[in-house]
Amino acid sequence: MSEHQSEEFQQIEKLYDFSERLNASKDKSQNVEDYEGIIKMSKTSMKAKQLASQLIPRYFKFFPTLSTDAFDAHIDCIDDGELGVRVQAIRGLPLFCKDSPDIISKIVDVLVQLLNTEEPVERDAVHKALMSLIRQDPKASLTALFTHAGVTPTTDDQIREKVLNFIRDKVFPIKAELLKPQEEMERHITDLIKQSLEDVTGGEFKMFMDFLTSLSIFGGKAAQERMQELVEIIEGQADLNAQFDVSDTDHIDRFISCLPLALPFYARGAPTSRFLNYLNNHIIPVFDKLPEERKLDLLKALADISPYTTAQEARQMLPSIVQLLKKYMPAKKTAEEMNFTYVECLLYAFHHL
Repeated sequence: MSEHQSEEFQQIEKLYDFSERLNASKDKSQNVEDYEGIIKMSKTSMKAKQLASQLIPRYFKFFPTLSTDAFDAHIDCIDDGELGVRVQAIRGLPLFCKDSPDIISKIVDVLVQLLNTEEPVERDAVHKALMSLIRQDPKASLTALFTHAGVTPTTDDQIREKVLNFIRDKVFPIKAELLKPQEEMERHITDLIKQSLEDVTGGEFKMFMDFLTSLSIFGGKAAQERMQELVEIIEGQADLNAQFDVSDTDHIDRFISCLPLALPFYARGAPTSRFLNYLNNHIIPVFDKLPEERKLDLLKALADISPYTTAQEARQMLPSIVQLLKKYMPAKKTAEEMNFTYVECLLYAFHHL
């Protein structure tokens, strides 16, 4: 046995001694020296670090005065150059929270930063640790996780993308298991999602909306107010409070992509007024100035929403529709070529209003 192996063996022996005394002790808080010894051993050889990474969280709750030293030592193991040490330390993170739920947010923050790892084994350990925390305390863990799903001035886009992928691939598919009590937790995750929608991409927004519509609180028996809530989320994404700028193609695209998402909720009784008012007051008056490739999409959107209008909304919209029909369905004697697709959309809307 080499000198290094002999030293490592002695370190492991010491760690087992510390652990055995702690296990046997009826008042573990008195075994301060043993816990200090474990912390000290976490800074030695690779195998000692791996074992210490199991023992530090196991006895963490008994030594509040050493909590900072213990946690810092564990984080040092997570930052270690050896993959085996890092993985073992990551696996130990959820154990800190079993008896100290107040630090769940802190542990989630640590794990989120580790999602960026390129090592598959390490990434798998991070995923499992996060899922372990979410199962321990879904409300606190998801709250902490979703703080990294939104866009802030300090957001790391790469980390945020990893968080969103984790939520999509690991959390959403097992919502029935995690969201208990169901109504309370579905309400909670809905609120978390609503807080995370600032500056999301179209794909991210659709992912969140697909998930929300899968929740029982927005299911087939949901009240009309629930449908209205979903429509308001979509209206927020469409930015209906903004002044319309005909050159802002991003805003036009968001309007066009958001409207179809709202149609199922209009069919279930949610009011269409805000989308229609915006279309009627801001977009149709400058229709001629819109990019050609957006005009048809907007007319299709108008046709899609027209069956769900109220009588009052229809009266407000009809003059605008008639004006567009006059423009795109000229009198027979003119030489202008009729745009049949535009006219088809406008006639469809006209007959449904």
